[in-house]
Amino acid sequence: MDVEIDGAGQPKYTIAMPVAWDYLEWNDSLAALAKRAAAVCLGTLAQRTKQNRDLVAAFVANTSEDCLAICDINFRRPFLTDELILDSLRSCDWLKANEEEAEYIAKLIPGELHEGQSRSERLLSPLMASILSDRVLCAITRGANGCIVGSSNVTVELAGIPIQVADTVGAGDAFTAALLTQHLEGKPLEQAARFANAYAAIVSSKLGGTPIVTREEVERLL
Repeated sequence: MDVEIDGAGQPKYTIAMPVAWDYLEWNDSLAALAKRAAAVCLGTLAQRTKQNRDLVAAFVANTSEDCLAICDINFRRPFLTDELILDSLRSCDWLKANEEEAEYIAKLIPGELHEGQSRSERLLSPLMASILSDRVLCAITRGANGCIVGSSNVTVELAGIPIQVADTVGAGDAFTAALLTQHLEGKPLEQAARFANAYAAIVSSKLGGTPIVTREEVERLL
């Protein structure tokens, strides 16, 4: 994968195919990992081959009932179909999408939109209704405008944190990882969402897709 960054820090991806990770093989080590996993994050790009889709399905099927399945949608055309999006949603407890992705997904899913809701809330409602799980959570990242995170009984909408953008590559993945780790530490949703929002902002202020970010940096920003 080649990434070009424009003057505003926004990435343009060139994704090669085929590559080695298109043909992952199921084995006993993955089965054992699935059984002890606290969470599994699956994306749509990694499922662009049938072999990988079957492997992801097998991994999720082998997890425990307590394991959270998180779908982080990646709109990377042409490696995406509506069928793949809906299959991924059916497999997950949590959904993470950016606003463009959420708007597209909402059109695929029947759901009532209510007047008086914010734009993100109007997107959130049908997405929340689409995932049949007591542990449902939907997170929509909105770049400089922050995020909205909703569960069955709490919705948290946060403004963006002003930063000097260096490179937004990896910010969405960082948000998902931070939200999950805070949840696994037992933090309430609002606290977890605030931490994730700040973590993603710091990642965007640094060059590279996986910069080092410490908990102390995030807490100072908060």
